[in-house]
Order: sequence, then C-alpha cells, then structure tokens
Amino acid sequence: MIFQTTLLATIVFAAAAFAPTNNAFLSRPKSSLSVAIDTSDIKNGLTLELDGEPYKVLSFSVMKQARGAAKTTIKFKNLKRGNTIENTYRSGEKFETAMIEKKPAQHTYADENDNYFFMDSITFEEVMVESSIVADNKKWICEGMECNVIYFKGDVIECVPPTPYVFDVVETEPNVKGNTAQGHTKPATLSCGAVVTVPGFIEQGEQIKVDTSKGIYVERA
Repeated sequence: MIFQTTLLATIVFAAAAFAPTNNAFLSRPKSSLSVAIDTSDIKNGLTLELDGEPYKVLSFSVMKQARGAAKTTIKFKNLKRGNTIENTYRSGEKFETAMIEKKPAQHTYADENDNYFFMDSITFEEVMVESSIVADNKKWICEGMECNVIYFKGDVIECVPPTPYVFDVVETEPNVKGNTAQGHTKPATLSCGAVVTVPGFIEQGEQIKVDTSKGIYVERA
C-alpha cells in the first residue's frame, strides 16, 4: 500500500513538471494561418498575400451594377515596400490571407536613424524595426510601450501599438468657464507627442484613452 501511494505521488509530480504553465501558454505568439476567402470577406485591416507579398486592406468599396456581378475596388498597402495600389475585382474572386505571426515586444529606444528597437516579451531578444515600417504609428509609441510586432515569412512587416491606450494630456488650452456649447472641441498634445482633438472639458494633466488605430479620443481614463 505504501509502495502504491509513493509510486502515484511520483507519477503526479513528474506529470506536473512537464506540464506547460498558464503564463507560458498565454505569452505564446499568435500565428495566423493562410485561409482562402473571396470578395465578400474583405474588411479593412485584413492582410492578404498577393504575388507572394503581404498587402493590407486600407479601404474598399462595392459597386453594384444593373447587369452583371458587382465589382469590389480595394486599396492596399504593400507592407514590405510601403507603396499603395488599387485594384478592382469581380464579385466572388478568391484571395489568400497572409500567414502572419504577431509577437508582443516592448519598445526600448530609437537610434539616430529613427529605427525603433524592441525587446521581445517572450524571448527577451532585441528586435529592430526600420523607421519606414513603423511609419505613421511612431507618433503613438512611447518608451516601455508593449506593441505587436508582425512577421511575414520571418521578416518584420508592421509594428502595431495597443489600442485603446491611456496617454497624459501635456498641453491643451484651458477650458473657458461657462462654455457649454455642444460639440466644443480643441487640440491636445499627448505624452507620446501626438496631437488629437478632445472635448472642451478636458484639462492639461488629465489622462485620456485614445484609439490609436483611428487617432481619435475615446474617453477620460
């Protein structure tokens, strides 16, 4: 009986030693498998693989015709080259979504060439993201911010800041006492350096939530 109890405890201990921890599971990078879709599945922000390269959907419009199938016009950004293109497709045309991998990484610094450096939150390795890839998102990125670094076939193609995110309002004009006009807005400079339009009641020193994907004020933090 003692032998059986000891053996059972040994087996349980050994199984626990090899079981993955919850933290390890939660911190795994997110991968996106290639999926076949058609024009009806198109949405803004979707990344497709066209001619072996990653293209992000910036906008699209559907034109219905009195005769014949509808046509979808899509504006893409090539995430490797940075250029934009616009193509028109017949309704039902097929695409392949890009196989991308998202890895969380913490921004550490930018060098004299405006390249951004991150520390991979899982491996702790340093990752350099070229200025052209960070592009317009650089105005949101602060030291210590954890972003998603996007990979395509092993290459970094995009750096996405978190959204919504809380920033300090470092500069804005004071609220005029008695100004109760509906819809009164004003510009505000944030701790990251970006400028957004905020309601008139927001004061310097407050914290606000900002949708970094759209560049708009959300609410007081």
